[in-house]
Amino acid sequence: MFIFKFLRRVISTILLIVIVTALWVIGKTWYAAHNETIRKADAIVVMGAAQLDGTPGQVLEARLQETLRIFQKDFAPKIITLGSGAPGDRFTEAGSGKSWLIKKGVKSSAIVAIPKGRDSYSSIEALAKNIDTSRYRNIIIVTDPYHCLRSITMANDQGFVASCSPAKNGIASLESAGFRYLLRESGAYLAYVILGRHGIHISDHVA
Repeated sequence: MFIFKFLRRVISTILLIVIVTALWVIGKTWYAAHNETIRKADAIVVMGAAQLDGTPGQVLEARLQETLRIFQKDFAPKIITLGSGAPGDRFTEAGSGKSWLIKKGVKSSAIVAIPKGRDSYSSIEALAKNIDTSRYRNIIIVTDPYHCLRSITMANDQGFVASCSPAKNGIASLESAGFRYLLRESGAYLAYVILGRHGIHISDHVA
C-alpha cells in the first residue's frame, strides 16, 4: 500500500513538472513573438526559408519585407541572408534573398549572403563561422514570430547579442499562424535546450 501511494505521488509530481514546463515554454515562445524588442545593431540577419528557382517563397518573402522595412529605418547598416538550397536546387535561399533585396533598391555591398544551413541551428552556426563576430556581434534576426525565441537563443549561444524583428505578414505571421505553429516551435525550443546546445538540428525550412 505504501509503495502504491509513493509511486502515485512520484507519477503525479512528474506529470505536474511536465505540464508546468510545457506551459512555461509555450508562454515564453508566445511572449517573444508578441513583444518586439529590436534595437540598433551591427547587422540584420535573415533566416532562410524555401525558394523556388531563385524566387523567395511566401515565408521568405515576408521575412525579406520586414528586413527591408527595418533596414530603411536605419536599424543596421548591413544585411546578412542565410540558407542553402535543397539537393538539386540551382539557387540558394541566401542568394535568392540577396537578389530580392537588390531588386528593391538595397545596394549589393550592404548585403552578405551565406548560402549554408538547412535548419536554424546550422544556419546560425554558419553565420558565426563566416563573419567577423567581433564586428557583427549585435544582430537583429528576422524570422517568423513564433520562431523568434529559438533563433535568439541559438544566436546567443554562438556568442551574438540578438534581438528579433518578426515578419508582419504572410502565412507564418501572428494573424495567420495557428496554435499548431506555436506548439511546434515551443517543442522545438524545448528539444534544443534539453538535447544540448550543439546536439540537435531541427529541419524548419518552410515554403
